[in-house]
Amino acid sequence: MIPDLGKYADTVLWSYVVSIGLLIALVAFSVIRGRKMRAEMEKVEQRMSRNG
Repeated sequence: MIPDLGKYADTVLWSYVVSIGLLIALVAFSVIRGRKMRAEMEKVEQRMSRNG
């Protein structure tokens, strides 16, 4: 299933590892930021509903 990469195997595999790691970090950052923004928006909406 895995092709023979010869002398470039280490480089290619590390490239995959780094790429996947960066994608995971980006998704995690987006989810965390989204949760923070949602919490802030809820606080603003509660303040607005109390103040009229």
